[in-house]
Amino acid sequence: MNKIYTKTGDEGMTSIRGGIRVPKDHPRIEANGALDELNAMLGVARALMPADDDRQVFLTAIIHELMMVMSHVATPVGKQNPKPLHVVELTECMEKLVDEVQAKTTSTRHFILPGGTPLSAHLQWARTVCRRAERRLWTLHREEPLNPDILKFVNRLSDALFAMARDEMERAGVPEEEV
Repeated sequence: MNKIYTKTGDEGMTSIRGGIRVPKDHPRIEANGALDELNAMLGVARALMPADDDRQVFLTAIIHELMMVMSHVATPVGKQNPKPLHVVELTECMEKLVDEVQAKTTSTRHFILPGGTPLSAHLQWARTVCRRAERRLWTLHREEPLNPDILKFVNRLSDALFAMARDEMERAGVPEEEV
């Protein structure tokens, strides 16, 4: 039986793809940690949706793709990652989703307070975690260039999460609170 603990990180180091050891606070680990937290948040949002909700398929695809993105982020410069990415296609899907939600929700020039429904609040929370993940990715990208399509994907994901939170409020018939 494989144990969950390995004790190899007890001194503050961890492994990335290819077995290379780096400090646990290395920008690559920080970026992947934020992406991992985002993925967990998306799992919570998905769990709050009814099983037959059309948004389930979308969030499931995003969750799977974030796992692939994390694999690529864990791959150091100069190493090849054979796992295919679908970030370009999913970025296009997110742009379409944002456009559709914007077409059916009222335009606002104010900040919208998170909350309203548990699902909307969790989508807003996931949006903020997504923004942090994006900042961590840019920090890493300045030191060790990443695939620019990953950066676009994460940027657009935060927009899609905001749109989904607004859409949830619309579906639930709950008015948004503006500041």
